[in-house]
Amino acid sequence: MTDLQIRTATRADVVPLLEFWRSAAEGTSISDDEAGVGRLIARDADAVLIAERDGRMVGTVIAGWDGWRCHLYRLAVDPGSRRQGIGGALLEAAEQRFTALGGRRGDAMVLERNELGQRAWRAAGYAPESQWRRWVKKF
Repeated sequence: MTDLQIRTATRADVVPLLEFWRSAAEGTSISDDEAGVGRLIARDADAVLIAERDGRMVGTVIAGWDGWRCHLYRLAVDPGSRRQGIGGALLEAAEQRFTALGGRRGDAMVLERNELGQRAWRAAGYAPESQWRRWVKKF
């Protein structure tokens, strides 16, 4: 996998990220628009990790750090590039980021219906915590 490059996002990545997620990610988020992704990159571009091969985006993960907890979102790999270690390389880079920032535990949000995603997270050493439920309020 020596031809895989992992880098952080720039403002120029906003639209390509949204396009990539439409084809490679499961589900959508309320923040999946240019304004939402632009705010994320403006606030913490290092949180958005992009895997590229030959200059083409083949994977992403958002490794968000709020100063207390490590949150993982949007782990997505191009469908034609799966099972080649890209997701694992992205998670390794995210975990290195978290360790450098002082983080001690990463959590990932995975849709209940996303069996492929659940298998990938489990293979990477993550496990669901049945005692927690996600509570949300839109504003």
